[in-house]
Amino acid sequence: MKAKDMSQEERLEYLIQYLCRDSVRYKVLRVEKAERRATLRSLMNIRMPGPVSEEFLEIQDAFLQQEAAEKGIVQVEAIPTIQEAYGINGKLGSRISLWQGDITRLSVDAIVNAANSGMLGCFVPCHGCIDNAIHSAAGLGLREECGEIMERQGYEEATGKAKITGAYNLPCRYVLHTVGPIVYEALTEHHCRQLSSCYESCLSLAEKNGLDSVAFCCISTGEFHFPNEKAAEIAVETVREWLEHSRIERVVFNVFKDEDLEIYEKVLRDRLQ
Repeated sequence: MKAKDMSQEERLEYLIQYLCRDSVRYKVLRVEKAERRATLRSLMNIRMPGPVSEEFLEIQDAFLQQEAAEKGIVQVEAIPTIQEAYGINGKLGSRISLWQGDITRLSVDAIVNAANSGMLGCFVPCHGCIDNAIHSAAGLGLREECGEIMERQGYEEATGKAKITGAYNLPCRYVLHTVGPIVYEALTEHHCRQLSSCYESCLSLAEKNGLDSVAFCCISTGEFHFPNEKAAEIAVETVREWLEHSRIERVVFNVFKDEDLEIYEKVLRDRLQ
């Protein structure tokens, strides 16, 4: 049966069965109906880079694209600028937006993924980090491309650097993967320079690839423990300085938590008004 002729339930069952057969550990996994979607995500999360069949990709893509449509795709043109939303009338007010929600819904030229140095995505089943969310929504093709890039590179990605990949089943065109600093104890100037470099590296890659719009997540503030307010200040200031001499038309600061929304609202008013 063709992927387009299958129901979502049939696609889900096929994908789970395929990944179970593909696994040494989970070949005879029994899955309760209520747990099937989480099981698929978990099986995708733990799978190492490697080829899958064309049939699998066709069915996976149909499944994930329907899920994306059901979640609702948000066009960058529909997101108000900070000039429109907050009355911030500085010269960059029409080129910057603040948007709260799921970054995997955004139809922009590129979204930014807060990756780890392995650059292969999060392997923890159903983990709450953005790296896991992006890879889960994109599908296995994203990890495969990341694996090919890292195999050619031959060493882990340095903090502050970035790579660009396709977006696969995400509504954006590309994903920019950057490795933010991990703050184990006290925050240092070195951490701050590294975080600024993450934004610069992503914007540089966006320009080199002719992209007009980029959506940034809150790099390093979650699992990597960078203080939220200082991270927002660095993000806004670095983007402000870059846009002064850049052709990029729109930068979206994407937040998920209410706390980060309030922080960015304050920082944007303070820095760009």
